[in-house]
Amino acid sequence: MLDGTVRRHRWFLGVLGLGIVLRVVTMLGYRPVLWFPDSYTYIVTALRPRPDLVRPAGYSMFLRLLEPFHSFALVAVVQHLLGLLVGVLVYLTARRLRAPGWAAVLACVPSLLDAYQIELEHLLVSDTLFAALVLSAVCLAVSGPAVPGPVTSGSGASGPGRAWVVRACGIGLLLAAATLTRTVGLPLVALFGAWLLYRARGRVAAASVMLAAATLPILGYGAWFYATYHRIGLVGANGAFLYAKTMTFADCAVMKPRPGLAVLCDPRPPALRPPSQEYIWSQDSPLVKLPGITFTRENDALAAEFASLAIRSQPLGYLGSVLSELGRSFTLDRPVYPDQEIYDYYQFPSTPPAPPGRYPALVGAGFAQRYEQGPIGTRIVEPYAGWMRAYQRVVSLPGAAVLVILLVPPVVAGVRRLRPLPVRRVRPASAEWLLPWTTAVVLLVIPAAVAEFDYRYVLPAVPAACLAAALAASKPSFSNIPRNVRI
Repeated sequence: MLDGTVRRHRWFLGVLGLGIVLRVVTMLGYRPVLWFPDSYTYIVTALRPRPDLVRPAGYSMFLRLLEPFHSFALVAVVQHLLGLLVGVLVYLTARRLRAPGWAAVLACVPSLLDAYQIELEHLLVSDTLFAALVLSAVCLAVSGPAVPGPVTSGSGASGPGRAWVVRACGIGLLLAAATLTRTVGLPLVALFGAWLLYRARGRVAAASVMLAAATLPILGYGAWFYATYHRIGLVGANGAFLYAKTMTFADCAVMKPRPGLAVLCDPRPPALRPPSQEYIWSQDSPLVKLPGITFTRENDALAAEFASLAIRSQPLGYLGSVLSELGRSFTLDRPVYPDQEIYDYYQFPSTPPAPPGRYPALVGAGFAQRYEQGPIGTRIVEPYAGWMRAYQRVVSLPGAAVLVILLVPPVVAGVRRLRPLPVRRVRPASAEWLLPWTTAVVLLVIPAAVAEFDYRYVLPAVPAACLAAALAASKPSFSNIPRNVRI
């Protein structure tokens, strides 16, 4: 039986084995981890737990769970395991839902073998954890019944009756964890609620359970945030990031802001302005020049007011900016953006990264040394590091390929609708691809709409898009759902 299983899944096992080898080589070449500017803030929050104004504390709590081991190498190992888990989930879910073997194998290849994915797993950033949480919720939502099963009298729900409750709770908790890791996960709560309503033909039980399971942890974090800052929300920088977004097109001559708001204007034409992120972090930014820290309640509210006025005054400019940022996800090559410094963080380096220079990062570096109980510099070991640099130059998923993957499910669904089928074979069209596909689209669009494009924001969307493409190749019916479940 074991030999038969290995033969049946041999191509997947080969890809998985290669993915494991690549991650081992990465661990050997870059010890213990690679650092990103955000890494230091995450570690400060992990060792001094309190909500952060810029990003939620989910990833910091993940780091805190591993803190007793005092090893960033262990953090990297766990993140690489999460990356492997994403590839395994894509393959197993696709096969469970009757996708052809070749489609399931191809769907897991980007997650397991893309060099940029492996490099991202080795960075101390939240995206690998976020991707694993979102993909787990997607797989749980599409791979089983979303409606109540029969309930027995006396002792309570039967196995099927309990299963849908556990599944709905699991989906909700995963989405809550994802939202508290990156706030872009928040719209997914509504999306998954709509999906469960759709799968259950309007029955609200499963969607209600899922929404309750997702909402309670998010509200609890919001209460902690309010107790700390006396502000409503999960973070305190939404206005600032949206302001930075609008500076790609905002024209104060068109907007005509009130005098108190005009201090945020930039007289330079949009074509001569720096990337959006500079309006949050650069000392030359009109927002940064305001009294107090950038993310005070007053400064963030002023930035939000400016952004709202810019969008209302120049809706086409805003739409063009969103589409322009979104289009960066689908380029054939990988141009430098938003600047060389950030771009280089996504490459396997040939020399150790420079120590942090900004004051917040210097503070974070001190906390990181406490976490590690030792030095925190990255040690580059050859020839392993050179192997990964060479691999990254050759093996990566182009943005244009992401666009093709996204187009596959709707195109296949449209072709199947147009193709006549014999009456005896007519069944409801399969829609399992719709949830992972929409999830991928949301993960790509939201950053472009409220902040700016970043290469690392694309990678968490890829597994969901690949799963959608594989499911589009499965049999066009809901026959994957057990027959004793009423739809």
